[in-house]
Amino acid sequence: MAGPSSHHIRNIYVFGGFSPGKEFLELANYLGQVLVERKINLVYGGGSLGLIRGVSIAAFLGGSQVLGVVPKALAKWDIIGKAIGEELQVSTMSD
Repeated sequence: MAGPSSHHIRNIYVFGGFSPGKEFLELANYLGQVLVERKINLVYGGGSLGLIRGVSIAAFLGGSQVLGVVPKALAKWDIIGKAIGEELQVSTMSD
């Protein structure tokens, strides 16, 4: 049986909905705080709406690096809000 892993997760990608629910928003904020406590950076689908807003703001304000990946078409129309932290614009989400 293998022993405990010495690997440390440095980055995590989180995909979340754009419609917040109060109880889920509290959990999203908590997830952001856990990422900070464990020194994990956040990569997410960009924007600043809904549940992902809670995760990204909590992580960003706590000091984690936060990168929002946004398709150029969505960034151009500004329909998902501005990314929290850094923003990387891509031609498609499969890039």
